[in-house]
Amino acid sequence: MNKLACILLVDDDPTTNYLHQLLLRRLDVADQLLVALNGQEALDVLQTQAPTASAENPVLVLLDVKMPVLDGFGFLEAYAQLPPERQQAVVVMLTTSLHPQDMARMRQSLIAGFFNKPLTRDKVGDILLRYFDRQLPATDPVG
Repeated sequence: MNKLACILLVDDDPTTNYLHQLLLRRLDVADQLLVALNGQEALDVLQTQAPTASAENPVLVLLDVKMPVLDGFGFLEAYAQLPPERQQAVVVMLTTSLHPQDMARMRQSLIAGFFNKPLTRDKVGDILLRYFDRQLPATDPVG
């Protein structure tokens, strides 16, 4: 499978980040994984790690909804203010919230889609196929 250049995980829960990183590394879907603990850190990562539009910019942002400092919706508002050439990532929200108000806000926001946490092999495969026209190998790589 042709790997994605960079994925940015944005979640305030270290255990969730650890498990998602473990899964994504095991599936070998990206050359680089970046992690931010809230929306503000994610914006900082985008400004420092990928200050100009380039191949190193995240092509996929996996964004938690509920976080301190700047939540997922606040991140999306700030992200929308970036220059258009910097808004090239596919943003997928990950949530445990099934609150109707959160669901309505997600449907109205400028995201590609949303999934319930945690990520699984099937969900990663769905994201890759739906937004990047790529498929996971039939079996997990050995090693």
